[in-house]
Amino acid sequence: MNLPSVVAQPGMPDAVRIYEVGPRDGLQAEKQLIATDVKLEFIRRLLAAGLRTIELTSFVSPKWVPQLADAADVVAGVDLDSARHPVLVANERGLDRALASGVREIAVFASATESFAKNNLNRSVDEALTMFELVVRRSRDAGVAVRGYISMCFGDPWEGPVSLAKVVHVAERLIDMGVTSLSLGDTIGVGTPGHVLALVERLEAAGIPRGVLAMHFHDTYGQALANVHAALTAGITEFDASAGGIGGCPYAQSATGNLATEDLVWMLTGLGYHTGVNLEHLVEASVWMAKHLRRPSSSRVVRAMASTDDRGQA
Repeated sequence: MNLPSVVAQPGMPDAVRIYEVGPRDGLQAEKQLIATDVKLEFIRRLLAAGLRTIELTSFVSPKWVPQLADAADVVAGVDLDSARHPVLVANERGLDRALASGVREIAVFASATESFAKNNLNRSVDEALTMFELVVRRSRDAGVAVRGYISMCFGDPWEGPVSLAKVVHVAERLIDMGVTSLSLGDTIGVGTPGHVLALVERLEAAGIPRGVLAMHFHDTYGQALANVHAALTAGITEFDASAGGIGGCPYAQSATGNLATEDLVWMLTGLGYHTGVNLEHLVEASVWMAKHLRRPSSSRVVRAMASTDDRGQA
């Protein structure tokens, strides 16, 4: 198996965490319903490949996200001691279901822009944040860690460029209410390295340390890995990715896909990081899932490593 030559870069963080979102963010917008047993096998294969943070599902209304109507069944089918297994919740009803399922970590999903908040949550930015305050407080009281996603940090399909001040406002509110980490989303993939550095610096100036930040990049314009590298140089140590590059954003028509976990692992390996991920096994898991989705993986690494003859990839 080919692997990149290892050439470490001075001044980078000592270690990096991969936050796998394929089973939740990757599958949520799929129009064909994926059977629960297929989702569970996908998660099992991701675990076998060495991933140790895997976001399982989302406790949201089946009316709005029918793909995740089996959230409780997915959680019940996973050994929660096998790794970190966060779930997304949209409101207190979702939190009640999540807590009843025994999860130990949740995430809430806020927006930096009014248009996306309206389309995604049917609320204003501040109304959504007010709703999350009780969710976060109840979660922390129950000993459950809370991650805060912020979408549209770099651009919005309705509003265009997004000011750094808008992102900082939402980030401050989430930190003040008690979230333990923040994932900054380039939901439509328009971010560039300089923008990434400027946002990190602006957040730090507002008193939000780099150590609580994660980055969630989309590869719509081919900038995801360049943005990861920029974030690494800024001291960011956690990155969201989706096996095989599956997923996008159902509310943002120009979003084409998440950063592929394989592509991220390849770059991190070349930089000398020990991710704990067996890249060959991860590629096999993504190829397996691609067959169930009835389309080839969008990951460049998967395409390069998986031959037509033995893995069904062009």
